[in-house]
Amino acid sequence: MKNLALHWKILIGMVLGIIFGVFMIKIDGGERVVTDWISPLGIIFVKMLKLIAVPLIVASLIKGISDLKDISKFKKMGLRTMIIYVVTTIIAITIGLALVNTIKPGEGISQETVLKLKDKYADNKSVQAKIAEAGNQKERGPLQFLVDMVPDNAFKAMSNNKLMLQVIFFTILLGISMLLIDEKKAKPLKEFFDSLNEVVLKIIDLIMLIAPYAVFALLATVIVSADDPTILLALLKYALVVVLGLVLMIAFYLIVISIYTKKSPLWFLKQISPAQLLAFSTSSSAATLPVTMERVEEHIGVDKEVSSFVLPVGATINMDGTSLYQAVAAVFIMQVIWPEGLVFSNQLIIVFTALMASIGSAAVPGAGMVMLVIVLDAIGFPSDLLPIALALIFAVDRPLDMCRTVINVTGDATVSMVVAKSLGKLGEPNVKNWDDNYKK
Repeated sequence: MKNLALHWKILIGMVLGIIFGVFMIKIDGGERVVTDWISPLGIIFVKMLKLIAVPLIVASLIKGISDLKDISKFKKMGLRTMIIYVVTTIIAITIGLALVNTIKPGEGISQETVLKLKDKYADNKSVQAKIAEAGNQKERGPLQFLVDMVPDNAFKAMSNNKLMLQVIFFTILLGISMLLIDEKKAKPLKEFFDSLNEVVLKIIDLIMLIAPYAVFALLATVIVSADDPTILLALLKYALVVVLGLVLMIAFYLIVISIYTKKSPLWFLKQISPAQLLAFSTSSSAATLPVTMERVEEHIGVDKEVSSFVLPVGATINMDGTSLYQAVAAVFIMQVIWPEGLVFSNQLIIVFTALMASIGSAAVPGAGMVMLVIVLDAIGFPSDLLPIALALIFAVDRPLDMCRTVINVTGDATVSMVVAKSLGKLGEPNVKNWDDNYKK
């Protein structure tokens, strides 16, 4: 076990977690045992990853910007990053719409199943909270997301992981300002953040030592808290359409990597797999960000100048997997309970709204469902049917959330490689182990 690669250890932990969860469901009090004694390890692991997310972004981004020496390089990198993120999001939405209109999973859902889902989930507190949050978002102005990016208190922004864009804004401003003052005066601050960056990366190595055990806990918890298997089976066709779209999106990433960066797709998957597996286990791009940055920089060879900007921005605004899911979910809902809305103009609105929502709602908790409500509202979906619409897909949202987070993380890593290659910043891997400087 000691000599196994990290991704194999994590994969073994996931499989054992699923088996253990299934076993605990079948015994009396098993769910309580998992909740009380197993789940806390997974929660602690996720909290540790979130703990270092802000220090990592601040230190890494300042180091990356200060190493550029030239603001024009940062402008070029930022523009390319945003354009590529927009293009990949549009491609993801288009793939989702093409699949759901071709396979038509909504035609296999009976009214009996719809009524069962309505009775179980329409009044669910979580469903109602998503609708309420989406209502708040709709009342905001079109440029409110830009206002939300600018913090009025840097320390307050750094104390809340949901305000990641504000942290990025402040850090970029600080990094650029360091370039504009005398190099000697900026040197002490630069050396401090260089040192902080190395320390935080070492913390990531230490945290990853418990990753296999943590994903065991996370997956076991997911299994024991799963919904009614009969309902999940009824929604299987819809879920498979989403998963097929996500697989096609990964295939698109691999083609881009093979053709543009000239790297082996299988090599890329092997290097990024620990981040993908953690994304699946945690359902959080933000929580996985420290690991994604470590894998991309040390194991793939993307220069810190690029990764320190592209990846934090991607974790907050690039939601390829989530956008694809919204396209499929919106049309699926229309196929089941609002077939008159299945017109071409509405599909175009879905593309535009899903794209804007993925950028504008980065700081919204539970963004996927909230964004879906915004998309449905944009196409004129009857407001009285919204609780039923969300109830229709709520049962399978958690497993699909796990899957789409993998695509979000993979997309971030792919774009960082593409941007690095275009700037001549894609080098050779430089792997660092947790015990490189440990004296036995």
